[in-house]
Amino acid sequence: MPKLVVLTAQRLALGCLTLWAVSVVIFLGVTMLPGDVATEMLGQSATPETVAALRHSLGLDQPLLARYLSWLGATLSGDFGTSLANGRDISALIGTRFANTLFLAAVAAAISVPLSVGLGLMAALFPGSFFDRLVNAVALAAISFPEFFLAYILIVLLSMELGLLPSLSGFDANMSFGARLYQVLLPALTLTLVVMAHMMRMTRASILNVMGSPFIEMARLKGASPKRVIFRHALPNAWAPIINVVVLNLAYLIVGVVVVEVVFVYPGLGQLMVDSVQKRDIPVVQACSLLFAATYVILNLLADLLSILANPRLRHAR
Repeated sequence: MPKLVVLTAQRLALGCLTLWAVSVVIFLGVTMLPGDVATEMLGQSATPETVAALRHSLGLDQPLLARYLSWLGATLSGDFGTSLANGRDISALIGTRFANTLFLAAVAAAISVPLSVGLGLMAALFPGSFFDRLVNAVALAAISFPEFFLAYILIVLLSMELGLLPSLSGFDANMSFGARLYQVLLPALTLTLVVMAHMMRMTRASILNVMGSPFIEMARLKGASPKRVIFRHALPNAWAPIINVVVLNLAYLIVGVVVVEVVFVYPGLGQLMVDSVQKRDIPVVQACSLLFAATYVILNLLADLLSILANPRLRHAR
């Protein structure tokens, strides 16, 4: 257990260092965007005096390092500032949107994780069979298409042709859980097709890799059935890479939803960030980017820790 604590502390320190580096990249990237925020807000007809006054009120006339330290200090204290577009508090603004993104990711995970692991196990039970080749072909085809292409295909098939699901995923907080689930089902299916191939193929590869071990051969010689060999002997020894790829794909479900949210006009954090970029709402763009980065780093850390817990050999030096 002390070894696990040390490993956790090391990964936490590395995660904090990564977040700091990401904060620098986000701040510099937003700062280097072409155009001037004050001019965009006031319009081309604004006088130089008005632009200078607005730049002073926004702190844009300060040195770059002073602006970064001020923004970083306020962010660490939980103050993301105020939106330039509507004057709302950014913490409250992104809180609702982030909750919507988490709801979409949770629905997609509830569909994709059991389906991917189940298909991977069935493909490992019958390697080289027609079912194995069919599942791999469908998975490779799904992963080869970009998210927006899959989204438009599903819209045409399930919304326009069959009329089963709405093409746009608009909802509000007053909707029931069932109504919200109905609204997000189509973007959730899109995300499922995107991430399912990774998890399914890793499950299949991990199981087949363990199946070549001597203890599996011994279990077969003792007369164990194929299903017992898979679930009792092979699966417990293949959990580490499966857990790793599942958690990393869960991180993608949260961080990589920007394109899907834009296609379905879903009121999530990705849609908010795209709208803020168009409006030149710099504080909101910085807050959304940093929140996405923090979520990915945290889930990446969780994937490492779960892999270590699932495989005791990773807790000891080789």
